[in-house]
Amino acid sequence: MKHLVAVCAAVLISTMSYSQWQVSASSGYAIGSATMKLGERVNATSTENSYGSYGEGTNFQLRGTYFFDDSFGFDLGVGYLHGTGQDISIIDFPSTEVNAIARARAFGASASVVYKFTNNIYGRFGALLKLGGKTEGVIYQKSVFSEQEAEALGVPNGSYSETNYKEDFHGHFPLGFVGALGYKYDLDSNFSLFAEVEYYGISLKRKDSEISEFNTDVKLPDGTVAVSGLYTIDNLPEGINNKTTYVDELSNTNTDTSNELSQKVPYSSFGINFGITYKFTRAIKE
Repeated sequence: MKHLVAVCAAVLISTMSYSQWQVSASSGYAIGSATMKLGERVNATSTENSYGSYGEGTNFQLRGTYFFDDSFGFDLGVGYLHGTGQDISIIDFPSTEVNAIARARAFGASASVVYKFTNNIYGRFGALLKLGGKTEGVIYQKSVFSEQEAEALGVPNGSYSETNYKEDFHGHFPLGFVGALGYKYDLDSNFSLFAEVEYYGISLKRKDSEISEFNTDVKLPDGTVAVSGLYTIDNLPEGINNKTTYVDELSNTNTDTSNELSQKVPYSSFGINFGITYKFTRAIKE
């Protein structure tokens, strides 16, 4: 027993002698990978598919890394993704215009193994988690009234409704993959700069959504507001649900429009990050 304790103590002391802590902060931009169809662009002459990934956008990361020796380490990171708007529905007709985009506003975390190939080149790979956030839909819609609708509202022909609303989509807990290859340049014994290419492989299954903002105004042909707030989030038009739940199965006789079939949406991306690292003083082996 004493021999086992002595061996364990020796291993621990040896590990601590060579171990090193460091923290990093970085920012970067990623483009979508493994893109999927997200929507359509429609006009009077054609219909075009819109492909993309909600993983596209600017990210910010904080990471802490513990090196067991001169080569191997373990990395924990948290980050925020400020996603770029993806086209969901773009419609351009004389009587109807729709511009609906969706964008990620997500917080995530990663747990990775780090390996130094040289003193300057390293790689890391591990698991990627989504901690919170949303996919935010931003929708604009303009619809010209028919003669009957204009007469019922008491406005001249050519008047139209203008609707702006936001809908927040939430997903189930996902698990993905993260991998990166980087190069660091030491400024001194504590600080270093780095650049890395990073891959995220992750998809999100939708759970529910909720309208957070809604407003419809009636406007005259010259753009003057005739009726402000015809519909609001407290007075939604028929057929618009404040909350929607996404499920894997629906009955063929279902009439509840607040339930819809779920789908997986892509968050995968390739990106490049730039940052700075601070290395705490390494313990010196006696």
